[in-house]
This record gives sequence, C-alpha cells and structure tokens, in this order.
Amino acid sequence: MLNDLKKDAEARMSKSLEALANQFNRIRTGRAHPNLLDGVMVPYYGTDTPLSQVANVNVEDARTLSISPWEKQLVPEIERAIMKSDLGLNPTTAGGVIRIPMPALTEETRKNYIRQARSEAENGRVSIRNVRRDLLTDVKAMVKDKEITEDDEHRFQDEIQKITDKYIAEVDRALSEKESDLMEI
Repeated sequence: MLNDLKKDAEARMSKSLEALANQFNRIRTGRAHPNLLDGVMVPYYGTDTPLSQVANVNVEDARTLSISPWEKQLVPEIERAIMKSDLGLNPTTAGGVIRIPMPALTEETRKNYIRQARSEAENGRVSIRNVRRDLLTDVKAMVKDKEITEDDEHRFQDEIQKITDKYIAEVDRALSEKESDLMEI
C-alpha cells in the first residue's frame, strides 16, 4: 500500500517536472526553437487551434523560424496570432512562408526572462511539495484508521522527503540550465 503511494508520488512529481520543462520551452532564448510557438493559438474555422496543427514550424537557421501554413488564407491569421502572443516576435511574410527572426536579447529582457523562469521554477517546487503534503495527509489518515503503524508512518515520511528533495534538486538544475541559456550571448 505504501509502495503504491510512493509510485504515485514519483509519477505526480515527474509530471510536475514535465510541466516545468514545457513552461521553460516557452521562455524565449536567443536561439530559434519550434517549441517557442507551442502556446500560440490561431483562429481556424471559428476555433482557436494550436499553431502546430495548422502549419509546419521549422528552424531555418540559429536565429530564424519559418512557418509554412497548410492553407494559404491562414497566413494573416498566423501573423496576427504571433503578434498577439506576447513573445516579442515580429513575423515577416514572403509568399506563403512566414519567417520569424529572433531578436537579440537585451540585458533587460534577459533579466525579465530569468525572473519569469524563477517564478515558473518556484511554481514547480510548490507543485512537488503539494504532492508530498497530499501523501502525508493520506498516511496520517491511515495511521488514524490503524491501517499502518506510527513507525511505518515515520519511515514513509523519510522516504517521501528523499523523493521530494530529489525532484526539487531537478527543478533547481533545470532552472540553472535555463538561466545559463538566457545569459549566453
């Protein structure tokens, strides 16, 4: 029973790490990366649709993304969606292909992105701690119902704390990687 709870903790904490990685992918660095546009939604036949479902997004070179819409009439819609996305990108259109040059990051924008990355990392840590809290609450209820002993509870608390520390260290490692990515010129 406690092993099932540990497996559940591992699974939920790893999902928190995956969510953090997705959030970090949305924070722009100086390099072009297709995941940068994952959050961009394009109006397509009256429905907001992810950009990746209406066009091919490719890296043209280190600082340029190219978007090839599947339908030519989507070009202005995609441009508008990118402009409204709050990513600070200015697309240019050449025929049916949209090119997005990645502007060089200024010191101020780098600091803002680092601040945003730290905020996302803290949200990830909170999420991991919430998983720990939920499990410890479940175990306390099990002790109260006399399903497990207090010794088992303390042993489980120690094991869950070790798992939590491992995942928090992963969050910190991911944050330091993202910060060094952002500070790279």
